[in-house]
Amino acid sequence: QVQVVESGGGLVQAGGSLRLSCAASGRIFTIVSMAWYRQAPARSGRDLVASITSSGTTTYADSVKGRFTISRDNAKNTVYLQMNSLKPEDTAVYYCKVGVNAWGKGTLVTISL
Repeated sequence: QVQVVESGGGLVQAGGSLRLSCAASGRIFTIVSMAWYRQAPARSGRDLVASITSSGTTTYADSVKGRFTISRDNAKNTVYLQMNSLKPEDTAVYYCKVGVNAWGKGTLVTISL
C-alpha cells in the first residue's frame, strides 16, 4: 500500500495562517494527482478543497479561492496546502488523497474566534 501522512494541523485563530503537508511513500510508480479534502463537524462527508495534477494544474473549491494555495514537490512526493485568512468555517479534519485510492488518516484543523 501507499502510505500517506499528513502533518501541520492544529489550533489557530481566525485570520491566521497554517500550512499542511502530505508526504506519500511506498509503491508509487508514477506521478499522480494529489488533493486535499476536508470533513467539517456538521458535514456528512468529505468535500474537495483543492487538487493538483501531475502537470501542476490546480483546482479549488469556491469557498477557498484566493485564500488557499496547493503546491507539490514531485521529488519528495509531497503536497502542501497553504491556508491564509482562515475562518471558523474552515474547521475540519483535512485529508490528503494521492492518486485515486490512497488516503491519509487526516489532520485536525481548528480555527478559533
